[in-house]
Amino acid sequence: MKFQSKKAAALLLSASLMATMAACGVSEKQTTDANTKAETVVETVAAEQTAVTEQQTEATASELFTERDLTQTPDLTDAETITVSDGETYTLTEEGTYLLTGTAENAQIVVEAAEDAKVQLVLDDLTVTNDDAPVIYVKSADKVFVTTADGGSALSVTGAFAADGEENTDAVIYSKEDLVLNGVGTLTISSTDNGVSCKDDLKITGGAYVITCTSDALEANDSISIADGTFTITAGKDGLHCEYDEDLTVGSILIQGGSFRIEAGSDGIQGTTVTQIDGGEIQISASEGIESTFIQINGGEVAISAADDGVNAAQKSTACETGVEITGGSVSITMAQGDTDAIDSNGYILISGGAVEISAQFAFDYITTASHTGGTITVNGETISEITQSMMMGGMGGMGGHGGMGGPGGMGSGHGF
Repeated sequence: MKFQSKKAAALLLSASLMATMAACGVSEKQTTDANTKAETVVETVAAEQTAVTEQQTEATASELFTERDLTQTPDLTDAETITVSDGETYTLTEEGTYLLTGTAENAQIVVEAAEDAKVQLVLDDLTVTNDDAPVIYVKSADKVFVTTADGGSALSVTGAFAADGEENTDAVIYSKEDLVLNGVGTLTISSTDNGVSCKDDLKITGGAYVITCTSDALEANDSISIADGTFTITAGKDGLHCEYDEDLTVGSILIQGGSFRIEAGSDGIQGTTVTQIDGGEIQISASEGIESTFIQINGGEVAISAADDGVNAAQKSTACETGVEITGGSVSITMAQGDTDAIDSNGYILISGGAVEISAQFAFDYITTASHTGGTITVNGETISEITQSMMMGGMGGMGGHGGMGGPGGMGSGHGF
């Protein structure tokens, strides 16, 4: 990870840590002081949290995305055009802009440039199908842009990926360096493993992506930051996955905007440290919706249909506090029957804004504290004012609903808690 990406990741992480550290203060107060005093502390923390969130959003917008990251139509004045052919490898060693076009089988674009070089690959009606190797392979550079021109391009790998020496090149677009995806066109990716894999920081600021893969659709080691884009994802494992098993202090996900349709066999979105949603329209159908150590939803529209946990704060890292915070936006969670939790935290839960709507047998599960200081919470059609520990909720197999302790097959009648 380079200095600039460390700085950006540290900024995101430090702001989130401020929020979680503040919420940790709530835990101590609630366990040692009277309830009225604890309520005062919670209100103070919620106000501080709002200020932190506003500062964090402004900082990440200016620090994480450069002007070039956000430019969707590149300058092609000095671009070199490459028309791909069957069985050819095109190795790019110089900084510059390359326009890639044509149709080929077993063709590969390899970027092997200087560590300070910025290389832009513009995909213009490019179709490549490979047997066992990435279509785009970034070995070295400072940053590589993969930009879609107006129209559509399609990249696919149909067989088992072959390693490049000790490098497990297991994605259609595989980058060992910082990677930016942007543009105005549509990129369709089909893979027998991962769709896009970045071993550094992955940023996406525009374009449309249709990804079908057996493993993770979009994965990175250090961070995934998304400003905009349209995503249609069908993944055998995770839709978005950010993790580096040799350093559990990295692995953050930031979504500021975009439209997402994610169907995943495992997690819709999985981060190691912080997963933060500030905007966008996100629909997830998966075993688990969102999983990370610290999850913060500040805006946007999030709809989750899950078979295990809807939102799950698991202690995957010690770099930040474990918890779930919802400060704004709308969050809708529909859970399957059984031992499942809509919002599950191995730490705390804080809902201070937004609208949360849950349909589940078990709405909340947490280890330390749960606070509701603002926004609205609806569980199985009924508005609640207090977050209680996981229990059979009303409506969907709950204490007052169908198949629960009330209604048909239950101990009573009607809807309730």
